[in-house]
Amino acid sequence: MTPNLIRQASVMLSNLLEFNSPADVKLSEFFRNNRDLGTKERAFVAESVYGVLRRLRFLSTVTANDENDPDDARKLVLAWMLRIQGMSIQKITPMLNEQQIEWAHTIKAKSTENMPLAVQADVRDWLWDKLVAQYGEIEALTIARSMHESATLDLRVNTIKATRDEVMAKFIAENTSGETNITKTPYSPIGLRMPLRLNISRHVLFTEGQIEVQDEGSQILAHLVAPKRGMMVADFCAGAGGKTLAMGALMRNTGRLYAFDISAKRLHSLGQRLKRSGLSNLNAQSISSENDPKLKRLNGKFDRVLVDAPCTGLGTLRRNPDLKWRQTPQDLAELTVKQANILARAAKLTKAGGRLIYSTCSLLKDENEQIAEGFLATHPDFKLLNAAEILRQQQIELDTGSYLKLLPHLHNTDGFFAAVFEKIDATAPEKKTSPSVTIEPVIAVAPPVAEPKIKKPATVKKAAVQKKVKPAEVDTVTDDVVLTEPLPIKTKESVKPKTTKAVKEKVVKEKVVKAVAIKEKVAKPKVVKVKAAKE
Repeated sequence: MTPNLIRQASVMLSNLLEFNSPADVKLSEFFRNNRDLGTKERAFVAESVYGVLRRLRFLSTVTANDENDPDDARKLVLAWMLRIQGMSIQKITPMLNEQQIEWAHTIKAKSTENMPLAVQADVRDWLWDKLVAQYGEIEALTIARSMHESATLDLRVNTIKATRDEVMAKFIAENTSGETNITKTPYSPIGLRMPLRLNISRHVLFTEGQIEVQDEGSQILAHLVAPKRGMMVADFCAGAGGKTLAMGALMRNTGRLYAFDISAKRLHSLGQRLKRSGLSNLNAQSISSENDPKLKRLNGKFDRVLVDAPCTGLGTLRRNPDLKWRQTPQDLAELTVKQANILARAAKLTKAGGRLIYSTCSLLKDENEQIAEGFLATHPDFKLLNAAEILRQQQIELDTGSYLKLLPHLHNTDGFFAAVFEKIDATAPEKKTSPSVTIEPVIAVAPPVAEPKIKKPATVKKAAVQKKVKPAEVDTVTDDVVLTEPLPIKTKESVKPKTTKAVKEKVVKEKVVKAVAIKEKVAKPKVVKVKAAKE
């Protein structure tokens, strides 16, 4: 650490405090413009500015001389080092000028007793009120404090190219420190977790497409969609395609998978990831809005439709702490309208008997339960399915009730919400209690001139076709067909008619047989079973 490095972190933070664009975008731009910074220097800048954003309200309080004192990025970085990282003034004094040393003593001595709960939670007042109303003060404070920590590095194993055990073994083999730094995710069957945020983008397992960076919550959501082989699936708000690729792997690269988004830039990023993934069943399409005319031809076609709707992102504050300062009540109101509209449009894409999955990475009921309940109230052709039961079918034991609700302090994932709806198939025939089918017997009638009296068999099955056919041409669903119409039969040479004695000559036998056949009033036709031709 050097005075110049502290200065650069302060400059970067001052830029971020404008809150006019995402922090990660600005930070990436800063590093591109300062390529002379080494790995450790970049790490310090990133950790310090993100650390300040996570605890901004608390740090603003301990650095302010009065209530209306504007934030000073230099003071905030210094306060983060002293009050959050626990550094001593003596340790950092060589890197500070006289004014900064004076600030350091003031910051260190500032009392934090009787701070308002919203300050302790490090959120704006409007958001604190929302959390308290929904969760109560104790849990709201617990949730908010869980967002003060940085998130772990979660990886999804691409099962098209590798197994979780194979990837884990490779990481452990590379570990030269002798300590296991990677574990299996507790819920996702295809996830791995690293406690430290490593630069994974250049790792050979990443470049070869065997792993993707994806929070365990997102992985669980892909399993909740439960796409199966050969299905037609849509990711209606695909973004950069993390969940899309996860679903494609679960489909084992079969069926058809569509990725829709209004951002061509995000879909381009999906294209780069797709090349690594090995998937070939994905079709990415840019749309102007949820009402794009090109979607009309796809109405009622999809077995699964995922709507990972645009939201406040308040469940991802461990990764994106700037969101809690950028979002406003007006933003929330606008987003809820958009969410309801997108979900209603996506419902039209769902086929009868198909499923519609709505999800957000938000903590607020406004964007979650209220949207789901509103949708059910206006769409009686859909019903809610139990999320826990669906996950259990995927061998995931995670019961949060009818809805999927993930929280950082409980599940160590980002905050997630999901609801699964199934479109009721009104045209499906009702299931009969008995699968048996009653078939009316049909008796063939011979010509009136020489009408034989036929003795009916005990059980007569309906012939599929009322005409003389060859046995190989009989089309029926039964194993055997009994025909009551006499078929040409061969008489045995040893037949002895009752009206005459045995005749030695063959020619005489044939004449006698013919004569008897004509004279007899009743002829008993031989009943012949003809096996149905196999389809």
